[in-house]
Amino acid sequence: MYLYGLNNAIYGINYSIYAFNNIINGLNTGIVKAIHAIFNSINNGMDGHKNAINGTVNVIFGLKNSINGLNNGMNGLKNTLCGINNAIEGINNAIYGINNALLLR
Repeated sequence: MYLYGLNNAIYGINYSIYAFNNIINGLNTGIVKAIHAIFNSINNGMDGHKNAINGTVNVIFGLKNSINGLNNGMNGLKNTLCGINNAIEGINNAIYGINNALLLR
């Protein structure tokens, strides 16, 4: 009877160890999953920040391109006004030439 009781005690200890191992495995699995979830959240947050920064950079480049376009338009307008000015000077020179021709008669 003594050996039978000892055997049962050993079985009980073995089952306790098995149960304890299951608890540890469960905790390990839960902790690993929690850590993965934390890192996934951080990565997703970083992706969001990266997308926001890229969007901001794109807005800045778009603004720069708009300013360059406006600059080009202003240069075109300046060139047009210079052309009009040159045409007026040409007309003035023609009038002076006509006046001089009339004075010389």
